Amino acid sequence: MQRIIELTLQMPDGRKEVPIHPIVLQDDEHLILVDCGFIGSLRLLEIELGKHGISIEQLTALVLTHHDHDHMGAAAALKRANPRIQIYSSLEESVYISAREKPLRLVQAEELQAQLPPQQQAFGRMFCDMLRRVEPVTVDAHLTDSQETGWCGGCQVLLSAGHTPGHLSLYCKELDAVIVGDAFALEHDTPVLANPQFTLDVEMAKRSMEKLLSLKARTYYCYHGGIYRP
Repeated sequence: MQRIIELTLQMPDGRKEVPIHPIVLQDDEHLILVDCGFIGSLRLLEIELGKHGISIEQLTALVLTHHDHDHMGAAAALKRANPRIQIYSSLEESVYISAREKPLRLVQAEELQAQLPPQQQAFGRMFCDMLRRVEPVTVDAHLTDSQETGWCGGCQVLLSAGHTPGHLSLYCKELDAVIVGDAFALEHDTPVLANPQFTLDVEMAKRSMEKLLSLKARTYYCYHGGIYRP
């Protein structure tokens, strides 16, 4: 059995909640979670996995597309709950995921904080404090551009940099599906750059989005926005 499972977690965003969509790749040997939600979302993740008959302890691996808080915020808690899980990312992102280097998103937020008008200073401080609370976690293995994995009959790793320098996506060939991460988002059934105001290299992000869309896959799984079928 090979299948892709889209999960839905509700993420607090100011005064409202917005959905995010971690992904599970399931075959006869693997249960691969792609991204894991924000700080404190382990219980929500556990409930959502349970709807599909999957427990936290059954997960064999966690792939982190990049180091943003809403993608890796629950990673350390997940590793404590399931110490056998193997964590994967690109080499570029691993230094921020493990906090061997200061996360670029925090660097960016602190720089922006100094430019915020007085009425936005409190929110800026809260956002920076939240980023500082993200627990680092050790990456067990690195994924490289064009690498072929054995997941779901063969998934190809695609470097899709721009949103962050080492952002990666996965192309599951047999299922003709792309796990996008934040390479792009979906708004009104249209692919758009994910949070362009926070994208670290907009031009590179545009090229990455074009590269993924040029695959003309049957299904794209967007972390923000859900399923896109061209």
